Amino acid sequence: MPIRDDVTPLLDDLTTIRQDFHKHPELGFEEERTSKIVSDKLTELGLEVHTGLAGTGVVGVLRGEGGSNRAIGFRADMDALPMSEKTDLTYKSVNDNAMHACGHDGHTTMLLGAAQYLSQTRNFDGTVYFIFQPAEEGRGGGKVMVKDGLFDRFPMESVWGMHNMPGVPVGEIAMRTGPCMANADLFEITVRGKGAHGAMPHQGIDPVVVASHIVTATQSIIARNVDPLESGVVSITAVNSGSTHNVIPDDAVMLGTARSYRPDVQDIQEENLRRVVEQVAAAFGATASLRYERNYPATVNTPEETDQAAAVARRVCGDAKVDVDTPPKMGAEDFSFMLNERPGAYIFLGNGLEGEKGGIAVHNPKYDFNDDAIGYGVSYWAELAETVLPKSAT
Repeated sequence: MPIRDDVTPLLDDLTTIRQDFHKHPELGFEEERTSKIVSDKLTELGLEVHTGLAGTGVVGVLRGEGGSNRAIGFRADMDALPMSEKTDLTYKSVNDNAMHACGHDGHTTMLLGAAQYLSQTRNFDGTVYFIFQPAEEGRGGGKVMVKDGLFDRFPMESVWGMHNMPGVPVGEIAMRTGPCMANADLFEITVRGKGAHGAMPHQGIDPVVVASHIVTATQSIIARNVDPLESGVVSITAVNSGSTHNVIPDDAVMLGTARSYRPDVQDIQEENLRRVVEQVAAAFGATASLRYERNYPATVNTPEETDQAAAVARRVCGDAKVDVDTPPKMGAEDFSFMLNERPGAYIFLGNGLEGEKGGIAVHNPKYDFNDDAIGYGVSYWAELAETVLPKSAT
């Protein structure tokens, strides 16, 4: 079936809400306005509302008909990115250096729409927790919500997430069992040499030369240490050293990221990066240190829940418009912290093809969430609640 008939009347109001969120973006852990709108709306719908998890997080509790003790959680992220918007939209961001360039305005809106629909119909038996999470964009709000007792305060058997996906047509859904997004490790390399005049390099130890050789050597970490059938990437994305033309500096600092899908590959990346950094530097008479942070773990869908998500998606979009073997992505997602605690599935909702409405990639200053996708997202959440928590036959 397509968008549910009884979801369609909600879409104009939901579009207005989404565009208002887009106009007033807030960065991670600063979503005060967004959080209040969410909590006020959930209260208006008659849900039990809890605020304060991870600071600005909100959890709405909705109980269906019947006496089941089963419970599931649906999660949406609320934060924006620290970047300036470059669109001509009438609802363009009014906040400096803040933009909904990843579609979290749409995610929040679709989950609010699901809460509205399910609060009216209650055609499920059990409890649905609507989780509105702050600070997904690099600040680990999912991790903080878990640490703050999300699963202790709101016991649930499974947890479910969704992200819009430019490049996938509106009305289509993609997913896969197992890893669907990578871990995101961050690192900083500091090379310590010995400064000298640029005309007298023999009197120093050039950290720029050392850093250059480290950059080259890191490219062997995946190519010569990881099984070719596995995936991983090590990228050095910033090199900072020196300040003028004729002075060899004392040190150089490099920043980068490492991505993979499996903990054993993650171990290989960290161990070999440390070895390369220290030993390449030593070969030139310099020293170097590595600060390595395992930031977000891989996002891994469990088989049973992914099968359920696929069945629901087929009922919403049709069999031909559901991809259950979409390639995993090297991007990261802090919903992974929740999937580390409970089984569940994270799906990709079509936002539009490249060159068409909604097709501009996320994290782009010209991106916009496609409001045509709202009805499919709301219908998916509604169908999922009724499928995972079915009412008993009478």
